[in-house]
Amino acid sequence: MAGSHTLNELAKESRMGGLGTETTDREIRRIDLSDFEARRSDITEQLWNAAVDVGFFQVYNHGIDLADVRGAFAMSEQFFGLDSAVKAQYPLKKGFNSGWESKTQVRPSIGVPDEKESYQITRPHMGDLWPIEEELAGFRDTMLGFEAQCWDVAMRLLSCFADKLGFERNFFAEAHDPAVDSYQSTLRMLHYFAIPEHLRGDLGLWRAGAHTDFDCLTLLFQQEGQGGLQVLPGKEMDTQEWTPIEPSEDAITCNIGDMLMRWSDDRLPSNFHRVKNPGPDGDHGARYSLAFFAQANRDVVISGPAGKYPDITAEDYLYQRVNANFAKEK
Repeated sequence: MAGSHTLNELAKESRMGGLGTETTDREIRRIDLSDFEARRSDITEQLWNAAVDVGFFQVYNHGIDLADVRGAFAMSEQFFGLDSAVKAQYPLKKGFNSGWESKTQVRPSIGVPDEKESYQITRPHMGDLWPIEEELAGFRDTMLGFEAQCWDVAMRLLSCFADKLGFERNFFAEAHDPAVDSYQSTLRMLHYFAIPEHLRGDLGLWRAGAHTDFDCLTLLFQQEGQGGLQVLPGKEMDTQEWTPIEPSEDAITCNIGDMLMRWSDDRLPSNFHRVKNPGPDGDHGARYSLAFFAQANRDVVISGPAGKYPDITAEDYLYQRVNANFAKEK
């Protein structure tokens, strides 16, 4: 029984490889987090309604200084600009979601690797995966500081969902405790490759194929002008009507993941999204993004209020999902 929910998700994902159509009729709501504690009740209702309706929303006045966001992007670009031989010294530890990979993530929706490279930071498992100072000065401190700020924002948002689900307000903060070795939330740096001229007419080439996220909540930072992200709310799944999400430097794009969907007994939907190839007249240069995945600690048991699904540890759940989405090691 524990794996049946995962298998159902993969079956749905395998049908998501088509081009579909694009619509702008559906609103991706922007939610102001200023004066958070004073406005908690109103913010909670806005978050819940946006999550239930679309599964995606954007938050602004979130408390992370724009200079810190830009600093994290600058470090990310410097890392990906290193020689491949240098990056290869810090290979992905797949079971621990830490380190560097390039073109290894294979989505069941399309069956070919995403056109990107990434570097994962999961605090307890970094060990010797950090570039040394001579290769990239200040990288570790900058990215760990940014990861901590992402955790703060994610836990504030999750505290609102905890209120609505009938959990204690700090329920998810305790489930994502960064001070213990079982912590498995991840900051992921992403570099989508510039598209060669001879491939620019190939609309079948996705920068990231259609997928759902495995976590509780994703925080995505995008740069102005580097679009392509599209979401497919459940109501549009049969008709394949994708809604674009425009990048905004002042906002964080957030979405519900599979883990929280299960934890909420499916009240909160984890919806499909993808990064579309630019059209013939689009920007074919490199695209960078930063994603924080709030994933409950390994030993935490995912158990919904109504008990719709069997209990499963976050470690077992994440292991199933990650292994279905990466190429087998040779």
